[in-house]
Amino acid sequence: MIFGFTEAQISGFFLTYGIGAFIVFMLFIIGHLAWESKAGRFGAFVLFLGLGVGFTGFLAKIVIQWWLER
Repeated sequence: MIFGFTEAQISGFFLTYGIGAFIVFMLFIIGHLAWESKAGRFGAFVLFLGLGVGFTGFLAKIVIQWWLER
């Protein structure tokens, strides 16, 4: 027990909110990369699509878990 929380509670918290915060930070980085490279609308779309595809798997996992537990 750490600060009154079990390991399962801590890992559950960081797997949802910690990874979510990391995804938002990565979206900021992709947006900054598109801005600095002057990629334009289509270039920014391709950057977000290509680099952000991995996020959809994590978000789909959350939605599927919610739907199954409902």
